[in-house]
Amino acid sequence: MIRNRIKVLRAEHDWTQADLADRVGISRQAIISIEKYKYTPSLELAFKIAEIFHVSISEVFEFKEDENNE
Repeated sequence: MIRNRIKVLRAEHDWTQADLADRVGISRQAIISIEKYKYTPSLELAFKIAEIFHVSISEVFEFKEDENNE
């Protein structure tokens, strides 16, 4: 599973989901889906999100083994 820190990073920048969606050029609903782990962004979108926050992609996204597969 790909986890992310988008919600935390948004809060640090005082941005709403709509603010971030506008900055990366996707819908607010897509941001909601990414934050809730219902949608995994493309590599291009992941880089774009990291760039918007001025952090590395690994500071936004992290791969976690599915706990059910352990």
